[in-house]
Amino acid sequence: MTARATPASRSEERLRAFHEEDAIGKAYDGRLLRRLWPVVKPHASYLALSVGVLFVVAGLNLARPIVMGGVVLHAAHHDRSGLLRDGLIFTGLLVSSQLLSFLQMYQMQIVGARAMADLRESVFLFLQRLTLRFFDRTPIGRLVTRVTNDVDALGELFASGVLNAVGDIVSLTAYVVAMLLLDWRMSLIAFAAMPVVLVIVFVVRSRSRRAYRDIRTKTARLNAFLGEQVNGISVVQAYGREAAMQAEFDVINEAYRDANKRSIYYEAFLDAAIEMVATICIASVLFWVALHHQADAAVAFALVVTFSGYIRQFFEPISMLSQRYTILQSAMTGAERIFALLDEGDVEKAVDAAACAPDRSAETDALSLEEVTFAYKPGVPVLREVTLRAARGQRIALVGATGSGKSTVASLLLRLYEVNVGVVRVSGKDVRRWRRSELREQFAVVPQDVFLFPGTLLSNVAMADQVHDRARARAALEGVGAADLFRRRARGGAGDAWLDAPVDERGSNFSAGERQLIAFARALYRDAPMLILDEATASVDSDTEARLQRALDAVLAGRTAVVIAHRLSTIKAADLIVVMHKGRVVEQGTHDELLEKRGFYAKLHQLQFAGGAPPHVDP
Repeated sequence: MTARATPASRSEERLRAFHEEDAIGKAYDGRLLRRLWPVVKPHASYLALSVGVLFVVAGLNLARPIVMGGVVLHAAHHDRSGLLRDGLIFTGLLVSSQLLSFLQMYQMQIVGARAMADLRESVFLFLQRLTLRFFDRTPIGRLVTRVTNDVDALGELFASGVLNAVGDIVSLTAYVVAMLLLDWRMSLIAFAAMPVVLVIVFVVRSRSRRAYRDIRTKTARLNAFLGEQVNGISVVQAYGREAAMQAEFDVINEAYRDANKRSIYYEAFLDAAIEMVATICIASVLFWVALHHQADAAVAFALVVTFSGYIRQFFEPISMLSQRYTILQSAMTGAERIFALLDEGDVEKAVDAAACAPDRSAETDALSLEEVTFAYKPGVPVLREVTLRAARGQRIALVGATGSGKSTVASLLLRLYEVNVGVVRVSGKDVRRWRRSELREQFAVVPQDVFLFPGTLLSNVAMADQVHDRARARAALEGVGAADLFRRRARGGAGDAWLDAPVDERGSNFSAGERQLIAFARALYRDAPMLILDEATASVDSDTEARLQRALDAVLAGRTAVVIAHRLSTIKAADLIVVMHKGRVVEQGTHDELLEKRGFYAKLHQLQFAGGAPPHVDP
């Protein structure tokens, strides 16, 4: 009998599916490395210098066992001059090798640091081109992981010297040749261990790849969960959900820990296995020398020292290759995620002339929607055949119940989403004909949920400009009647020093009303020909609202404004009130005209000002 999934388990599975990513499939490292090349190419001169030095270091390391064998032979024959000479040569080889290794690694990491900075910038710029639909369905923590953890993992290719694998392969080939020339029989003893090493590497590499891919997935889920908890900590505390959230975090954290433990196990196993094989090879060579080189002990001992040095150096590149392979798995897993994001096709479209309706530049309409139908999800329309117009300089108000589509109209005017059916025009021009930057320069937006960036009061008010105009910012704050408030809040100061008052993350050191005032000043500073006010006075008290209304009456003169409001008292003076219900326009007119109709608007007005139960209205 199959157990039925409980609602809680189904909810947990949906949450996990939202935060965790599906396996991308088999990764082709060569393809990913080729895609990485355009990022590295601008710094190719540093890379070429690093690789060139790498070959020199490999040559110096190749000479060390021979010199060490000569030191042993001179010591056995009491040849002090030869011993001194070879000792100085050996010291020079070590010092030169270390200095050149430092130079080589420094150059390699310079390449990595600069290339990863360029890649991180490319990913961030790409994020800004993605549509809001993409962000609606993607956890923020996953995107943060792309720009931080995944890029850092890819940077390990350079920081850990993974690209030095080219030098390891060259060194390995040189050691094979040197060992064969020294004694082919002892070489065969060492080479007999290679099949064992290859089997170990083959078995471990697929498991380590899955482990590192799992780490990237668990990291994304961990980041997403932490981001949600930090943003929603007030709700968690208010509802006493600390223990439940801690338990959920423990599950996510343990999954992340277990993924790391698996990767550590495979890395340690591979390193220890190769070290064990190398030790067995040296022991086998010693045993063979003891049986076959009994004539001259000094020569045999020097040969053993030289050959043992080559065996150590022979297995050192193999060990390094195996270690670098595990790092490569992490890097390639990060690369998979990064390039999968960069391959995302849900980006903002450029000017789409083929889909555009003809311009109507001669019309006086500043804004218009013509038979617009729109859905965030297929088959679930939010707007249905909506038609409305706002003349230049007209103040139009959108009212209706929550979910009626008011804010969606504003999003379509800004082309934050693409319309499904119909035409949206700004200044008589289909929004798809506008360049996005030019279209959005026509608007200043005051949202209900104001977002402030860390910085100063000045930088938040004047965020429309790269160079902040202090005089304009001060005038904007005075225009909304907030200059005295913020001046007192900053406790005075010489001149306009109060504009430099600090703003914490998300404006947490300001009240909701103060953040709303800053948003109004931000809109006035921009001085755009059109304004969108989305529940703009919802977070201010009656006195502040009255002062804002007086200021806006002067500022809105000659400008087109779209006011989205639940509180009908704020839109009585609107030139046109559009009443929306279930995604449709059900009434249009002035405040007095709509009251006389005794329709939907009149009932909303009666509900707000006379109290009582919400009436049933069937438009």
